[in-house]
Amino acid sequence: MRARRPLYRQGTALVVLVACLAGAGRAAPDAKDEQRLRDRALQLNEITGQDPIVGEIVALLDDKDGTRPLLKVAHKMALAGDKAKDKDSVFNVNATLILARAAHELKETEIGEYFYRQHAKQALKLGSGQKLVRAYLGLIDILVQGKKFTEAEKVCQELRDLAENDSIKMLALRQTVQVLSKMGKTNEALKLVDNLIKVADNRAASGRGRRRDPIDFRYLKGQVLREAGKYDESARSWEDLLEFLAKDNRLPRGEKEEVADEIRYRLSGIYVDLKQIGKATKHLETLLNKEKDNPTYNNDLGFIWADNDMNLEQAEKLIRRALDEDRKKRRKEIPDITKEQDKDNAAYLDSLGWVLYKRKKYKEALGPLLEAIKQEEGQHVEIFDHLGDVYVALGEKDKAVEAWKKGVKCAPLSKRDEQRKADVEKKINKLQEK
Repeated sequence: MRARRPLYRQGTALVVLVACLAGAGRAAPDAKDEQRLRDRALQLNEITGQDPIVGEIVALLDDKDGTRPLLKVAHKMALAGDKAKDKDSVFNVNATLILARAAHELKETEIGEYFYRQHAKQALKLGSGQKLVRAYLGLIDILVQGKKFTEAEKVCQELRDLAENDSIKMLALRQTVQVLSKMGKTNEALKLVDNLIKVADNRAASGRGRRRDPIDFRYLKGQVLREAGKYDESARSWEDLLEFLAKDNRLPRGEKEEVADEIRYRLSGIYVDLKQIGKATKHLETLLNKEKDNPTYNNDLGFIWADNDMNLEQAEKLIRRALDEDRKKRRKEIPDITKEQDKDNAAYLDSLGWVLYKRKKYKEALGPLLEAIKQEEGQHVEIFDHLGDVYVALGEKDKAVEAWKKGVKCAPLSKRDEQRKADVEKKINKLQEK
């Protein structure tokens, strides 16, 4: 399958990671365990500095099953502290950020929302605009994650009202566009983003505002159109942006190329949706000419070819290169990597299994797919769909139905996933009827 990678971030003050699935929880802690968790939570107040804060968030996410009860205990402590109005907050501004981000990543929406709001109150009291923006961006994102769109829209308005300058106000309006898009209010979102493009162009012409804004808002328009399923219009919007970017001389060359590469990558996905495989291939080949060892580009081109029964031998080579390069990168970044950490990318394993299936190497295809679904990231309807097809080819129809049923239980991450889920349900019914 195509790699799932984060969207172009457009210079926002906060990068929020969203987990695909939440793992199994633990039983409620006993008194001794709860005291240990309380002590552990209070230790978060002692962490200072950006790097230690990020390190603590990473450590918490490395121990998901241990972090979930910690979050629940911390939430309980904070709520009890709220009732004692004459006392200071149980957790300081750094601790609330750590707890909010960890809860956000683990889809503990209620807890994350609470701690983002606490972080915002503390930032306001400290007079820190940077912390306030960070809190509001996280809060908006977690509300959208929980499909609380009306509340998210209200928080966008709060951020606009609190904005100390035009840059923060523009940022709040951009978030509003994204929320409106998620709500299906496409016309409102497009009207707002078109106005933002005009404002950004005028500010840029007079030497004011962020030099990225004219580019960022045009990129955002392409996102809105894609979210609405207007793939043709989204593609045109991003192709126009590539031309705009080529003529714009305000960005440093390296930054310009980075943005152009992201647009080309997104265009490759749009053209797959439009069944215009030649155009998708062209953009990925352009990217590969610049970064021949990039795992994502190798995987995606190989998968697209395999999925469309094209260049199957070359597709397999590209996917195997993606796996090899990803291993090299992983082991270089983590010199003392453990067996638990040294796992192949689930999307790349799926691609390998799929191209082997397409080459009628059914027994060989089974291994990578079974390896992929062992991972949290592998709990995806597309991977289970491919696994079911392999089982059908091997004559194991009961296992095929079992795989497909697991697939339809996976939370869809996109409209494409929703359509595949419906297709898989038809496969199940058809096979069971036979």
